Formats: sequence, C-alpha cells, structure tokens
Amino acid sequence: MKFDERFLDELKSRLRLSDVIGRTVKLRRQGREYAGLSPFGKEKSPSFFVNDDKGFYHDFSSGKHGDLISFLQETERLTFREAVERLAAEAGLALPVEDPRQAEVEHRRQGLLDWTELAAKWFEAQLRRPAGEAARIYLDGRALPADQWARFRLGFAPSGRTGLKDYLIAKGAQPTELVDAGLLVAPEDGGAPYDRFRDRIIFPITDGRGRVVSFGGRAMDPEARAKYLNGPETALFHKGSLLYGLYEARRLLHVNEKAGAGALVVVEGYMDVIACQRAEIAAVAPMGTALTEEQMAVLWRLHPEPTLCFDGDGAGKRAAFRSLDRALPLLQPGRSFKFALVSGGKDPDDVLRDQGAAVLKAQLAATRPFVEVLFERERDLEPLDTPERRAGLKARLRAAAAAIADKDLAHAYRDELFTRSDALYAKPAAAARAPFTPKRDWKNREPLRLPSSPEGQAAAKRLARALDPMACALALGAVEHPDWLDEHFEVFESGGFGDPALDELASEIIRLRLSSDALDSGPLLRHLAQRGYGLLLDEVGKAAQKSGAPFLAPDQPPAAARHQWSQAFEVLTRMSALESALKAAKADADRGLDAEAFSRLKAERDAIRRAIKSGTIWTQPVWAESASLG
Repeated sequence: MKFDERFLDELKSRLRLSDVIGRTVKLRRQGREYAGLSPFGKEKSPSFFVNDDKGFYHDFSSGKHGDLISFLQETERLTFREAVERLAAEAGLALPVEDPRQAEVEHRRQGLLDWTELAAKWFEAQLRRPAGEAARIYLDGRALPADQWARFRLGFAPSGRTGLKDYLIAKGAQPTELVDAGLLVAPEDGGAPYDRFRDRIIFPITDGRGRVVSFGGRAMDPEARAKYLNGPETALFHKGSLLYGLYEARRLLHVNEKAGAGALVVVEGYMDVIACQRAEIAAVAPMGTALTEEQMAVLWRLHPEPTLCFDGDGAGKRAAFRSLDRALPLLQPGRSFKFALVSGGKDPDDVLRDQGAAVLKAQLAATRPFVEVLFERERDLEPLDTPERRAGLKARLRAAAAAIADKDLAHAYRDELFTRSDALYAKPAAAARAPFTPKRDWKNREPLRLPSSPEGQAAAKRLARALDPMACALALGAVEHPDWLDEHFEVFESGGFGDPALDELASEIIRLRLSSDALDSGPLLRHLAQRGYGLLLDEVGKAAQKSGAPFLAPDQPPAAARHQWSQAFEVLTRMSALESALKAAKADADRGLDAEAFSRLKAERDAIRRAIKSGTIWTQPVWAESASLG
C-alpha cells in the first residue's frame, strides 16, 4: 500500500517526535531541541539532537538524519509500511483503505489473526495443565526452565482430535475459518475437520510485528512420522518469507548494536533460536527448508552480513551449500554472509545447556567469510592430484564467481578464488616473506633518483613543514597493501590520508585505483616513482617510523595489522566527522546548539588530537571506541 502525503503529515502531526524517540533514548532539553547519546553507536558525549518543531532528528556522530518513521526503520529494522502501521496504531489513526476488495481481504486476515492468537493462548494454558505433564518434563530435560516458557509463548497440544477445535468453535469460530488459518485439517473425503497439532510441544510463529500467524509442533511420540510439523501455507503464513524468532531478534539486535555486538545468527531449529535468544544473541531460523531468496532479503534488511550456523553433520553441510548457491547471485558490496560452526558436532542448544552462554557467544563469533567456505566446497569435491582435476577446480571457481550478478564483486571473487587456488600449489619459499614487512629501508636508504614531475615537485615543496606521522603511517600501509583501502575507499576519496601534504599522493593512488580492476603494491610503487613521488615516499617512510604504529611492525600478524590500520583510518574519519559537526554547528545558528554541547564535541576532537600527537593513541585500549563512527 502506498500512503499519500496527507496521511503521513496527519500521522506525524499526532505524535511528538521527542516522545517517540524518548522511549528508547534518554533526551535532555537544550534550547529549542533535545539532546542525547546516539542510538546508532557508542559515545560518551551527546551528539544526537531532536527538533520537534522541524520534525527531524540529526546524529552528528554518524551523519544519520530523518523523521519519526525513519527512526523506527533504523532502530527496529522495520519496513516503511511496518513503521507506519506501528505509529498509526499508536496515534489512533486508521490506515487508508485502497479499495473495498482490499478492505475485505484485510478484514478476513484480521479475523484469522484473532483465531491464531486465541489458539496460542489455549496452547500455553494446556502446557501448564495435567495433560502437559510429559511436555513439561521434556522441557525440563532440555534445561529450559518454566520461567522462560512465557517469553517464547511455548505451549502444548493434547492428543485429542478436537480439543482446540471445540474450544474455538465455542468462542464463535467457524470450522472453515480454522481450516483457512491452518489450525484444522479438512479430510479429503469430506469428513469433519480435526486438530492439526496433537500431542506436540507448540512453538508459535510470529510475523515481523509479533503477531501469531502459524505454529510449529515437536512430537512427543518418538515414533511419530514427523518429528517437527509446521502449519501449512495460508493467507497469514508464507513459509518461504518468514523466519522463526524474527520479532524478538529485532529487539535483541538493536540492544546488542548499542553495546557494540550486533551479530545476527541464522540457526536450524526452534530450540536453537530459543537457546541463542536466551543468551541474548539475535537469532532466527528458517522453518524446515533451506534459506529462500525472500528470507535472505529480510536478513539483509536487518544486517549487512548475517552469520549462518548449521549443524556439522552431513545434513547441515548440505543446507549450508544450498544457502551458498542461492545467495551467490544476490551478493553485493556490503551484502554477504558469514559462516560459523559450533564445535564437537553440537548445536547451539547443546552448547548453551552444557557449557553456558559465554561459550556459545564465543563459538558463534568465530566466523569464516563466504568466499572461504565457497572455495573449500569446490576444492573438496575431488582430489586435485592431476592437471585435469586442477583445471576442473579452476573451471568451477570461474563459474561460481560468474554467478554473482554484481560485476565488480564477481571480478573480485574470481581474483580471490584463483589466488587461493594458486596457493595450493605454491612452493613454500614463495610465501616465506612476512607480507607486512616494509619493502624499503625507509629510514636509512638514499632518496630515489628519478625524474620528478610537476605533481611530485609540488608535493616535495610541502616537506618544508613536518609531515604528520600518523597520516604517513596510514599512507605507508596503503602503499604497501593497497587492498587495505578497499573497504574505506569512498571515505578515502573524500578525505585522503588526513594531511594536506599527502593530498597529491592520495589523488594519484585514487586515480590509479579507479583505472585498474586490482591494484598491487609492486605496480603501485613503480607507478608512483615514475610519476615523481620517490622523494615524498622516502620522507613518508621516515615520518611513519615516528608514529609508533603497531601495524608497521614486521612481526605483526597479517590480520591484526590490517585491523589496526583500519582502526587508525577510522580515527581520522572520526576527526573529520567531529570537525564537520563543529563547523555545521557554527554555520547553522538555527540549530540551537548550546555552549555546553558545542564544548563537548570540541573536547572530544581535541582529546583525539592530543592522543595522536603524543602517540598514546596506540597504547590506550579505549581509542578504538573513539574511532567508531556508529
């Protein structure tokens, strides 16, 4: 449904922005605005402002800006329609009806929702009655205590054929409605409908708004034909587009992101979801099938890189590989999956019960990238002991990369997969050099005696003043390892290395990177020397040694070095955001920032400046928090 502007304006006029946001963010009035800590990241000084008169919020720390609808979309991962429906219900404003037929469909859906909700309450009550004794013993045996049953609305369906049917009909339901809702089964021979779920522990399935739309049932009889039974496709329930646990996962994801731990995990079963959510991990599960494209789209709206956690047995691996194949064409920059495997052939429910929440969190945090799992699958399909089989691996890798619709990412995947393939046959000596050891003796060697260009001469003139050691450390790391720039390239294009003396060098790297699909250190160094940047690079290397940057140490592990460089780059990005915020506050008098708020932003900027200048930025364990942009 499309909502016209008049309806949206009426909705916004009925709700005060600071009231809506104030339910999750502690706000304090400052002049004509309200201020608080950013809901999009961790910070110590308020940089989040809400203006009721103008109807918008602005977060200086992350640059996010919007109205009350976008706030719910950002913080609770709702779709636009879901956010509007939530706010309309709060404001007492009826949603516009597109046409009589649509109104009839919505009325019928609401009627079915009423019956599924009433059924959920009946199942919950049965679990606590004498008929549910065996189910209670089972749940106790799974270390799921009674005080958790209500949280997940667990229930029990007795073994009788018409217990739920009789109850709902007494409440006014028609058998046909209950069949349409998936609660009853209508025999093909025309006999009387009977309860779909019998002698099963019941797991209510909710939509993204928390409404019960169907049920899953775990059989108590070990000889039952189906251990788990899900409701059928109905007007309410589309198995391929919903995920079990989604509503609670949204809440946990928001809470965890504010604490700096915003993982979203996809597991295999109901009990695994419950185990993860009891450990405060945002988790969901498909319902008995491999992930569909629709479910992947839902996941990516919530998180750019969800973690897929499958059982380590053959069935789990097959499910993981099916997910690989379905996801591959849909991958995009900033939209992928990670993989995790709990150890010992266990599932998350086993780990929580046997080892506790801390161990479960640690195991789910040990993830592997999509490309690694994809490569290993293709590598392990057959022995690679003949040229023909090795060529077959290359062909499979080429086909896998070609399946990605995004051409830039497909090219990057092909290069990465081929690099991993070539490494299988590389001689050990070829990988002996530590990849993070600088290729030059930056402190002691003579300057490069190469022809200089106007660009190089202009850059060299700037050496009259001291180069900034931290900016030089970042530049040296980028020249030695151009791939480090990839995940920060858009920011790098606009800000360079943070020192004006290095702007020409940054521009030349940007120009070369944009004209090349891939950029390696050797060709980059040769190109920069030929363009007349030899003298500048020598001075950059000398200044970088003064920074104390740990990622320049020859013995630093590769992954740690890259991570440290990225964090250092984010410090400069944070500095830029603070500078922009201060300039914007000065330029926009209408924003109404008081002196106290302005001073806090300035104090944070100055603190980072002092830490960079003194070198303590590398020794303070809290510096990465200052670097976070939320």
